[in-house]
Amino acid sequence: MGYVNLRECLIDLQKHGRLIAIDEPVDPNLEAAAICRRVYAAGGPAIWFRNVQGSAFSMVGNLYGTLDRTQFIFRDSLDFVRKLVALKVDPQSALKRPWRFAGVPLRALTLLPKRVRSGPVLEFKAKKSELPQLICWPRDGGAFVTLPVVYTENPDKPGWRYSNLGMYRVQFSGNEYLDDEVGLHYQIHRGIGVHHSIAIRRQERLAVNIVVGGPPCLPFSAVMPLPEDLPELVFAGALGGRRLRLVRGANGLAMPAEADFVISGTIDPHQTKPEGPFGDHLGYYAQTHNFPFLKVNAIHHRKDAIWPFTTVGRPPQEDTTFGEMIHDITGPVVPTVLPGVKAVHAVDAAGVHPLLLAIGSERYVPYAEARKPQELLTQASAILGQGQMSLAKYLFILAHEDVPGLDIHHIGDYLKALLERFDPSEDLHFHTRTTMDTLDYSGHGFNSGSKLVLAAAGPKRRDLPTEISSNLQLPSGWNEARVVMPGVLAVSGVKSQAERGESDPSLRHFCSKIGPENGLRAFPLVVLCDDAEFTARSLRNFLWVTFTRSNPAADIDGADSETRQKHWSCKLPLVIDARHKPFHSWPLDDDPQVEQKVDSWAAPGRPLHGIY
Repeated sequence: MGYVNLRECLIDLQKHGRLIAIDEPVDPNLEAAAICRRVYAAGGPAIWFRNVQGSAFSMVGNLYGTLDRTQFIFRDSLDFVRKLVALKVDPQSALKRPWRFAGVPLRALTLLPKRVRSGPVLEFKAKKSELPQLICWPRDGGAFVTLPVVYTENPDKPGWRYSNLGMYRVQFSGNEYLDDEVGLHYQIHRGIGVHHSIAIRRQERLAVNIVVGGPPCLPFSAVMPLPEDLPELVFAGALGGRRLRLVRGANGLAMPAEADFVISGTIDPHQTKPEGPFGDHLGYYAQTHNFPFLKVNAIHHRKDAIWPFTTVGRPPQEDTTFGEMIHDITGPVVPTVLPGVKAVHAVDAAGVHPLLLAIGSERYVPYAEARKPQELLTQASAILGQGQMSLAKYLFILAHEDVPGLDIHHIGDYLKALLERFDPSEDLHFHTRTTMDTLDYSGHGFNSGSKLVLAAAGPKRRDLPTEISSNLQLPSGWNEARVVMPGVLAVSGVKSQAERGESDPSLRHFCSKIGPENGLRAFPLVVLCDDAEFTARSLRNFLWVTFTRSNPAADIDGADSETRQKHWSCKLPLVIDARHKPFHSWPLDDDPQVEQKVDSWAAPGRPLHGIY
């Protein structure tokens, strides 16, 4: 059976050598998060800080820092969850192989939450100032809750059956928040937004419970891409291996009886306050914007409560494991939800939402010589209509029939196959003036930007260069070029002066100078950047720079571009302007003094010696 609560999980991880408990004092202001980033990068254990400055409560970080440790945490339930997914994919599988699914119906009873009168979380109350005040990055606007599980119910249909669990950023301090207020940042396309809109219609406050800690299944359930009619509390029962016990909170909402902390309150759906900045998962600071805030009724906590936290930033970080686990569990369902689609991969190194890779089927024309993207475009539209995938800026999709052995997670191989096949005169399909990720500042406005679907089908069209030819001549002002990978050239030298929503004139000037004599046409993709050496140093750098710093409609051009019947096309190379623009947000920065302190934790005789 799964863990009843967080402390039970931590003790078990420590017993198996997967967690280190530290009794030396740690500062929750920058130091704790910086330590966990180092430990995560080294593939190290979970870290339990039992002496947190300014708070009587302990903290745990890097809990889900490796896929192996996360699978260990859920080792008793993962097989059951995979069987449920298999039944979703093929309901007849239970008849074909009944021995495999023996016991599943009886165990399915663990899916249903259970109401109880009391629980450990109701034992004590605290003030907001008594909780750990975690600050992860130097420019963060205050202390944040970074691993919250936010619970709401449908005001029209109260009860857990129409509830939502989500992981939405919570700001504890800073800006204009009073002692009994916390900021609640949630992005578009999230489940809480439905409940918020109903509260507006009903002209009433929306009750919210912010859960911190509790059974380890809760954070994963909050981020699972589930259908709207399937409550995350039900999935939590399956992943946690036991029925989730619920008690009634101070605002009348249910809350997990085994939670470590629950912050209960209500939001006025018409009122907002400034929230942010916050160092976010794209590798930049989310800036200050108005968001709803919670008026706190009470903060409940259990005896010896533990405060779990994570730190996000330029990927990979701990949240990368969440994506890996989600793919492991839900990957087989993709073809049932999206007919014809074989696989979809949100590229973590590119910030997840900016870049999606997909493999689909192109069966409309069976012979390869005449195949072009047709069915793939239908599938691309379906992908962009699915929940969080609708936030993608770039969607690349290939035909399975052309590359049958391609592994979508081998990104270099995928991009090579794409660059060998795409036709820049036919295969570029733009969506302009549409939604994009709230945390992405490359667009023409808040939540606003564009998308590019690049769909390629048919036989290989070209060989990809791996070296710069001797006749390469860069346009005036551009002084450095590096090969990133076969077919991709990074070029730097001119600083961007682009205005929001406009293309930089130097992009068009660059493309106007592309000709057969200067060697640029050999590369199907050219990326304009601030530092060609950095961009070409690794595939990870290339993905991050290219897809977090560009807005397709404004930042893509090419040789001899033209528009016919509203369709934009060009000749090779396709050029992406991935320079940092004046209106972009700031990349995340480390504090040098804090980094020196973090260095000392790994010195001989210190708790993390040999870990990083």
